Amino acid sequence: MAEKDTLSKLKEQERKQRKNLIIDAAERVFSTKPYDKVSMREIAEEAGIGTSSIYTYFPNQENLFLESALREINTFTAKMIKIKEENISNEAKLDQLINSFIDYIATHESYFRMMVLFMTQGNLHPDSLASLNAIMRDVFDCFDNFFTNLSYKGNVRKLSHFFFATLNGILVTYRKLPGRDEKEVIKYMKELGAILKEMIIKSS
Repeated sequence: MAEKDTLSKLKEQERKQRKNLIIDAAERVFSTKPYDKVSMREIAEEAGIGTSSIYTYFPNQENLFLESALREINTFTAKMIKIKEENISNEAKLDQLINSFIDYIATHESYFRMMVLFMTQGNLHPDSLASLNAIMRDVFDCFDNFFTNLSYKGNVRKLSHFFFATLNGILVTYRKLPGRDEKEVIKYMKELGAILKEMIIKSS
């Protein structure tokens, strides 16, 4: 029985490694062209496996993207939790949250482009939409916690939605600001984020 359990664990570990290999390859391909212009064959070639093998782990490209999004969201959520647990003022935590959000998205551009596409095209399969909504609820729950600790008097979930939409708006508008290098662009976006922080602090 113990041998069977060990074999089962090894197979599951191998399956997770193969899935991560495919997701890594997909993100590299997505970084070179728009998500909706990428084929599963291109992802398979990047991963060094047959196209049919991908379908063993992901039924379609939409599902593959969502698995990728979930992995990225979990990484960012862990960053938010770490900020929340730091022994600093709530205002300083909010400042770190905004800067971390901008830094993370600015350095994960392929993921950002995919999220924008999926959140605006509105024709997801119902199962994919449910998964995406669940992912976003986790993010908004983290934001809610930050704003609750700030003693925000209004609707905390609406503030979380506004916060997320505003930061994404800054990134969409200024990520490719002409005439400035990447460091200057990120610095400018953080300056705009600081204005958002002051607005929230004053309303709390």
